[in-house]
Amino acid sequence: MAIETEIKFRVNDVVGLAERLKNAGFNLQTAREFESNVLYDTPDRQMRARTEILRLRKYAGRWLLTHKRLPDSGLGEDTHKHRVETETEISNGDALEQVFISLGLVAAFRYEKWRSEWTDGEGHCVIDETPIGDYAELEGAAEWIDKAAVKLQVARSEYITLSYGRLFELWRDEHRSNANDLTFAAVAEHAKR
Repeated sequence: MAIETEIKFRVNDVVGLAERLKNAGFNLQTAREFESNVLYDTPDRQMRARTEILRLRKYAGRWLLTHKRLPDSGLGEDTHKHRVETETEISNGDALEQVFISLGLVAAFRYEKWRSEWTDGEGHCVIDETPIGDYAELEGAAEWIDKAAVKLQVARSEYITLSYGRLFELWRDEHRSNANDLTFAAVAEHAKR
């Protein structure tokens, strides 16, 4: 059972962060690619109530199925976010979506971003350009995250442990938006109003 440990931080300058990553010994693993995500749940949101997600992701020509939940014991969040993550590549996300619907699951939340992936061989940094702003994630051992953050000039006070869903809820409240999904189209529609 793999425990994913990560933090997010806000990015004001994507090009500048890419330069800092290079200078810190990171190599580009996946160039900027569009990513589409759908979270599935029961109609009454039982998975969300249990702090679980079931995600179908299409990214860089691949489909990934991911289930995340809080660890059975220990920290769920401290200065870092910790989740039990089970992930597998699948060949046909459209077919799996039909299976989920047949089982009574619904597409509960959609979110999109442009993502690039970097690695230093020990951990990963992704840069996510989302409809509500740019963020980066550092994923690896907690000690590695803290060391990488120092190299990238990210203070602990900048660490974010919230999910994109929760960041979207906060954005939606702040902007008094009725958008249901974190997609470029939904956020652009809000901007027209």
